[in-house]
Amino acid sequence: AAASAAEQSRQEAESRQRYTLATLFGCYTEMLKAQGKTRSAKSALSAFRCHVEEAFPAVAEKPAGDVTPLEIAAAVRRVHEAGKVRMSGILRSYLNAAYNAAKRAPFDPSIPSSLIPFDITHNPVDAIPAVPVNAGQRTLTVEELKQYMTKLGQGLDDQALLLALRSGGQRMAQLLRAKDSDYDPTSQTLRLWDRKGKRRTPREHLLPLGPAAAAQVEDLIARAKAAAMEGTKGSRQKLDLTGLWLFSTHGKVAMIPETPGKRLAVISKEMGGEPFDLRDIRRTVETLMAGMKISKDDRAQVLSHGISGVQSVHYDRHGYADEKRAALRSWERKLDAISRGVQISAYVIPLHGTGQAR
Repeated sequence: AAASAAEQSRQEAESRQRYTLATLFGCYTEMLKAQGKTRSAKSALSAFRCHVEEAFPAVAEKPAGDVTPLEIAAAVRRVHEAGKVRMSGILRSYLNAAYNAAKRAPFDPSIPSSLIPFDITHNPVDAIPAVPVNAGQRTLTVEELKQYMTKLGQGLDDQALLLALRSGGQRMAQLLRAKDSDYDPTSQTLRLWDRKGKRRTPREHLLPLGPAAAAQVEDLIARAKAAAMEGTKGSRQKLDLTGLWLFSTHGKVAMIPETPGKRLAVISKEMGGEPFDLRDIRRTVETLMAGMKISKDDRAQVLSHGISGVQSVHYDRHGYADEKRAALRSWERKLDAISRGVQISAYVIPLHGTGQAR
């Protein structure tokens, strides 16, 4: 009996050592990948390796169920005190999500069974308050926006920045995943997939583009096809001109958001004044659209944010195509006026029945 008890104790200790915090986090990021949230998985793993695995290796290798709130707090505090306030909040959020997933795993069939053996019954991150992050306030002036547009050239990264602007301040990560098959030339509509937030499946985000943005997308498709043909020249490989990325240097993988982000940082530095980033461009677009009297609901549909809740998710099946088309055409006219330095009427007047705007 004593030998049996000792063996059972040894096996339990061995099992506990296998199910460490690092292993738990690895299983959690694999779950994110399976949900199509590859970028989030990469970001989560990078944050964990840098701020937990390297900074607190003993905690990372500790059985996940034995990690204490104080140990989690120490990791989050270290990042916060280094001046990386936003990152400290991100780290806490990812750790919290990993523990919550493992805690629910035995009861939730949608969570991978790989998280069940960790036997998590309590979440040590619960004791740590969420890290407040001040909302960004930076918006570009009309003159700054005009200067910004003049600096955008023909490079793919510049074209990504320009299309994000013309299409109503779209999230760069979503825009860069677009392929030629996501564009309907008949209706001049570009389809993006919104994976942001807690969605289990991406939400289809349709953008009935204005004339300039539509022409730009068609040029990008022609550019991608030409690059694909050039890449297979002299090869016996069968040429496939379907499913081409709109933004890809070599055609094999999509451009990563950091590429246009770095280009924007260069432009911001060249312009001088207060720095700005991709989120500031998105904020500028919505601010100017509000000034054009585009309604809050229509802006939310164009920018694909805040679309949640029972009514939106389960009952509201209106596509808002006419509203989005009217808003985006008016927005293109606004951008054209800014680039030419002239004033235009601030009001958007839908022409009912055509989906166009006067």
